[in-house]
Amino acid sequence: MNTAKFNIGDVVRHKLFPFRGVIFDVDPEFGDTEEWWQSIPADVRPRKEQPFYHLLAENEEGEEYIAYVSEEHLEHDTSGMPIRHSQVEEFFVLYDAERHSYEMPSEFIN
Repeated sequence: MNTAKFNIGDVVRHKLFPFRGVIFDVDPEFGDTEEWWQSIPADVRPRKEQPFYHLLAENEEGEEYIAYVSEEHLEHDTSGMPIRHSQVEEFFVLYDAERHSYEMPSEFIN
């Protein structure tokens, strides 16, 4: 079992591509289709045996989308800027700029 480096609510940025996002779910290892994995260029294709993160993501142009990213391609975003994705409020209640993370509503926490 892989231990995730990042937590739900963490704001992260992609190491190779210009987008950032907030984590809303984590898979302990790759959980998408083989077709999706093979569509990633071989020179940047990540290992499957690592955590993969579901992000509410936004690029530099402000476009928002859902991203699925391997742990090796992520790093903490320390800009202190909240994510502008329109679905953030569906998952989180508060942005903590010092911790660079969002808090989940108490009813979602076990």
